[in-house]
Amino acid sequence: MFSAASRKSRIIGAVPNSFRRSCVWTTRHLSSKPIGSELEEYSDEILDDDGEWAGCSRKFMAPLRIAARGPDILVNPLFNKGTAFKSGERDRLRFRGLLPPRVSNLEKQKERILFTVRAEESAIKKNIILEDVHDRNETLYHRILVDHIEEMAPLIYTPTVGQACKEFGTRYRRPRGMYFCEEDRGHMAAMVYNWPASDVHVICVTDGSRILGLGDLGANGMGIPIGKLSLYCAAGGIAPHRVLPVVIDVGTDNEELLHDPFYLGVQEKRTKGPAYYQLVDEFMQAVKFRWPNCLIQFEDFSSDKAQKLLNKYRDEFLCFNDDIQGTGATTLAGVLGALRAKNEDVTSLGNQRILIAGAGSAGIGVATVLRDAMMEQGHSEEDAKNTFFVVDEKGLLGKERISE
Repeated sequence: MFSAASRKSRIIGAVPNSFRRSCVWTTRHLSSKPIGSELEEYSDEILDDDGEWAGCSRKFMAPLRIAARGPDILVNPLFNKGTAFKSGERDRLRFRGLLPPRVSNLEKQKERILFTVRAEESAIKKNIILEDVHDRNETLYHRILVDHIEEMAPLIYTPTVGQACKEFGTRYRRPRGMYFCEEDRGHMAAMVYNWPASDVHVICVTDGSRILGLGDLGANGMGIPIGKLSLYCAAGGIAPHRVLPVVIDVGTDNEELLHDPFYLGVQEKRTKGPAYYQLVDEFMQAVKFRWPNCLIQFEDFSSDKAQKLLNKYRDEFLCFNDDIQGTGATTLAGVLGALRAKNEDVTSLGNQRILIAGAGSAGIGVATVLRDAMMEQGHSEEDAKNTFFVVDEKGLLGKERISE
């Protein structure tokens, strides 16, 4: 339920202390876990299932107080409920007549979108429909993901997101996330305050240099942080207003994008060397300045940058690299499980022979995590390294290819 702020606060922009307290209460109490489960717990503590109280309930929550009214609510995907606004809400919020008269609850809206998505055969067209919902009604979007995560995850992330990134420039409809580039040098500490949310918990950032298996897609790589954070919200329970997708646009070496009239990123060769690291460092410091407790996830950085950035910031910032650490930890768990399935002791990890296909961030990350696990089991670093064989499209990697 929505209720408008006082007329005085709307006119002069003042924010009464009571309004601030209410917002803080709402954030703390309604975002820590799914609303439905919280209300159900509260109800069970108070009500009896039998007797004269049967059928009664006290499932309620405090209203979300906002200053916006009319179309300003309908165009804000965090507040917009689509056709679910009831008659009283349409009067109070001044958009009676701006919506079709029939009220459709969240479940009915979800059925409508699922019908449309399932009518399409192309995965990329399904992705377009879902992202359209994302841009106008985040509540509906995440409800669809939560209820149908196995069906929807491949449509909003891998493998479909790769094609969505390639078409990012031609598909662009609405801004989402933030972009930082060379022109912003010296201004990033101020720029982060352009983002409307004051309580960002997770940032997913890429420089677009190695998007999935597609290589350098530059600013088109924004589709990756958007998709990744959608999964975090749906599967991890993070509130959508507490995530921020980011692209650090340092140019692109993709010749096709350098000559693409619809490309929206910096159409210059990639910044390299100290200038690159200085730009990333300014971004990191700016984020820490405004959101000191925010988790920063490095996503799809090229292998020559990914490990260096992680080593630089892992002890100073709350950060991680999913390609290196996430993939590595998951693979280690799988390998240890495989040893148990073979009735072998997990401490025999160093006695295995491990072949890794691909020498990118993920492949090297997997090797690093497995090597560290072997060393923790008592193997020397040299012995641990000798268990690995890494191949790429040119064949086995060895000392004779060190110049590559």
